[in-house]
Amino acid sequence: MLNRVIQQFGLQIHSLNEVEDSHSSTVYKCSLFNGETVFVKIPYTKLKFQRELEAYEILKGRVAIPEMLEYWPGDDECPGAFLLSKLKGKPLTPDTSHRVAYEVGILQAGMHSIHPPAGKVLTGIKNEFPNWSNFIERQFYSFAEDVKDVLEPRLYEQAIVKFETMKHELPSPDGPSFVHMDFRPANIIVDGNKVSGIIDFESVRFGSTEIDFTKLYRDYLSFDPALYQFYHEGYNSVRPLIDLKIVLPFYQFTDAFNSIGWCKRRGIEKNALFFEKNVALLKSFLHI
Repeated sequence: MLNRVIQQFGLQIHSLNEVEDSHSSTVYKCSLFNGETVFVKIPYTKLKFQRELEAYEILKGRVAIPEMLEYWPGDDECPGAFLLSKLKGKPLTPDTSHRVAYEVGILQAGMHSIHPPAGKVLTGIKNEFPNWSNFIERQFYSFAEDVKDVLEPRLYEQAIVKFETMKHELPSPDGPSFVHMDFRPANIIVDGNKVSGIIDFESVRFGSTEIDFTKLYRDYLSFDPALYQFYHEGYNSVRPLIDLKIVLPFYQFTDAFNSIGWCKRRGIEKNALFFEKNVALLKSFLHI
């Protein structure tokens, strides 16, 4: 399939390497004979391809993203592919400057300021906002089918009760906004003290912003109160940040639960560390 995609794009490749931290697509970093570096991305499904395509159309010129140089809609064997420019820099890490945290806030707030486009029919990106509570429940109970197979029954039942209790404590949703659904450091590219942009849009929706802070807090903001403060200021310079103290516990809990189900789907053995980490998190939320 990769060779067919390379032929479709007419690439003269000197060398290529598969990008490891990609969970919904197969991504290759390609060095060309002309000295350029580009990325070839093949989503796992047609729906993920369509979401990504629509996201590039919606975000272009409004949020810092790679340039989509070309795309191929695929055929019966391939769901489609993208040829993308390289953003300068490396994935975000907690040891970056406070200035970077401020810019991450601006980046995410800019994305959250984008609303469903009036008069444009989208076939990939759904607007889940009008039935946000139902969307969260569908996601949770979809993963619950997998979680049930790998958790001890008592722990599983306690998690279900916890979810049903916590969901009623949520405030009114904030939106409808463009939400990334996987806004984590690996998808935020930083060059020195500047944020180059964001990547990976296979899971995007229009929905409530409250779902989009969990992974960023878990893998970045929680390491240093100053990072959170500067991020908060950057976000507020574009739009008001919701009170994360109210919503984060619920979404941290559901993220840990859903991640256990994700590990079951993708293979417990090859995701053993991530699985154990999320089981430990789930137990901490349940005070076990």
